[in-house]
Amino acid sequence: MAGGRRQAAPPREEVLAAAMEMIAERGLEKLTMAALGRAVGMSSGHLLYYFHSKDELLLRTLEWSEGRLGAERGRLLARTAPARARLDAYVDLYVPDGHRDPHWTLWLEVWNRSQNADDAARDRQAAIEGAWHRDLVALIAEGVSRGEFRPVDADRFATRLRALLDGFSIHVAIGLRGTGREQVLGHVREFLDESLTRPAK
Repeated sequence: MAGGRRQAAPPREEVLAAAMEMIAERGLEKLTMAALGRAVGMSSGHLLYYFHSKDELLLRTLEWSEGRLGAERGRLLARTAPARARLDAYVDLYVPDGHRDPHWTLWLEVWNRSQNADDAARDRQAAIEGAWHRDLVALIAEGVSRGEFRPVDADRFATRLRALLDGFSIHVAIGLRGTGREQVLGHVREFLDESLTRPAK
């Protein structure tokens, strides 16, 4: 064949993993179609053919990263352990590792771009949020049913707890002074102690 055999494009997961690695190493501002193309041996035009836009690339990368986190969350929550121990593990997984945590950096950018996103993209973001929420509701309901937690409305409590986690997590991810990861985890543990601990008989 004239021109030789065309080089096969890397699997989509390899491209998404490379995008996440670039965010971790260089920051989101360095993630361009051209730079990503060089990293995976593809042209920026080829990447646009697959992803159509940078917004779609970012959302796909977030979905890929969330898939991995979801699997880890499933393993943590399936352990044979008290509900509170698994709730602490959930919180630990939720809160960023620190300033410029790549997963949270990506989340913040997708949230920012969602102001102009279409309904389909918003539905995909809601699906990611929904998975975290359903797991948390189930865990809180289990703790209540077993008598580990005081009686609360699991759905309402989960909604409020995730709003608290989101607020604290944004502070950690952007490096707001006085809100490091360990301080945030301490605040959340204190909130859970006050909100869920059954009164002594």
